[in-house]
Amino acid sequence: MAQEVVVLGGGVGGTVVANQLARAVAGQIDAGEVRLTQISASAHHVYQPLYLYMAFDQANPAEGRRPQASLLDPHVGLITASAERVDREQRDVVLAGGRRVHYDYLVLATGSRPAPEQVPGLQEGGHWFYTEEGALRLRDALLAFTGGRVVLVVGVPHKCPVAPLEFTFMLDEWLRGRGLRDQTELTYTYPIGRLHSLEPVARWAEPVMAQRGIRTETFFNVERVDPQARTVVGAEGTTLPYDLLVAIPPHSGQKVILDSGIGDKGGWVPTDRHTLQMVGDDHIYVCGDTTNLPISKAGSTAHFEADVIAANLASRLQGGHGSARYDGKVVCFIETGLSKATYVAFDYENPPQPKEPSALLHHMKLAYNRMYWLTSAGVL
Repeated sequence: MAQEVVVLGGGVGGTVVANQLARAVAGQIDAGEVRLTQISASAHHVYQPLYLYMAFDQANPAEGRRPQASLLDPHVGLITASAERVDREQRDVVLAGGRRVHYDYLVLATGSRPAPEQVPGLQEGGHWFYTEEGALRLRDALLAFTGGRVVLVVGVPHKCPVAPLEFTFMLDEWLRGRGLRDQTELTYTYPIGRLHSLEPVARWAEPVMAQRGIRTETFFNVERVDPQARTVVGAEGTTLPYDLLVAIPPHSGQKVILDSGIGDKGGWVPTDRHTLQMVGDDHIYVCGDTTNLPISKAGSTAHFEADVIAANLASRLQGGHGSARYDGKVVCFIETGLSKATYVAFDYENPPQPKEPSALLHHMKLAYNRMYWLTSAGVL
C-alpha cells in the first residue's frame, strides 16, 4: 500500500514542499509506493508581495496570479477544495462536503489571513494592502489623495515584518514625486518602544525617518478607529487624527487550524523550531505562517522551511530518519523608496544587519518578483 503524503495549502511553502518532494521520490511515486497530494482552497496561486506594488499602481492582479496546477510537478495530485478540519486520530483531512483524504504524513502550510475585524472601526475607516481587493482600494485612495494627514498603524502579529517600513518609505517618495509631500503630514506608528521588532532594523530606520521628516509614534497599539471623526485611538491613550489611515492589520491563523483544535488561540500550530514537526505529532510538519515560531512570517521563511521539510520527508519515505534541521534563516528585501532597496538576512543565532540601500538591490527585488514563478515551481 502506498504511503500517503498530503500537503495542505497551495501557497509558497506548500508548493515548494510538494515540488521538491515530488522530485526526490519520483521513482517511488511511479512505482506506486508513494502518493503525493496537495489540497488547495483556490485553483489559482497568488504571489502576495505584489500587493504592495499594486497599492502604488505599479503592478496589476494578473501579474500576481497563475493556475496552481501549472506550478506543480506532474507527480503531485491536486485537489481544489476547502479543508474543514484535520482528524488526527484517523489521520484524515476532512474536506467541505465530507470527503476524507487520508495521510501518513501531513504538511500544514495553510498560511495566515489579515483580520482587520479584530479592531473596531478599522474595516470602515482604514485601508490595507494585504489582499488584492484592499490593495486596489488603497491604490484608488492614494490616486485621489491631495494632501493631509496620513497615519500608518500596525497590528500584531502580521506577515511580512518589514512591510510597514517599505510602505512608509515608498509613500514618502511617491508623494514627493507628485508634489504633495509638503502638504502631507506622514506619521508612522509601532506597537513597541522602537520602530521595528528587530532591534538592528529599528536602529537603522530611526535616522532615515528623521531625515525624511516622517513623524513617529512608538508604543501605539491601535485599539479602535472612529471613521466619522477620522481618528485612531491607541490602547495607551493617544489619539491620532487622519485623513488617510493605512493599516497593517493583525493576522490570525486559518479557520481549519482552529476548528481542528491543533493551534493556539491565534490559530498558530505549536512547532519544533528545528525539525518543523508539530509538537506532539511527528507525522505532521508545519510550514510558513502556520507555525507559532517567533520568527518572521515571510515568504522566504516558508521557502527555507520547505527545503527542510521536503528533505526530511524524502528521507523518511526512503527509510531514513529525517535529520535535516531548520536554523531560522530568513532573507527580506526592504524597499526604501521607489528606486532603492536594502535587505536583511538573519537566523536564530545571527541578527540582521541592513545594508546600504542601492538601486541594484531594488532591481534585484523586482527581478525576484518575476523569478518567483520559477522558484516556487522548483525550476530554480
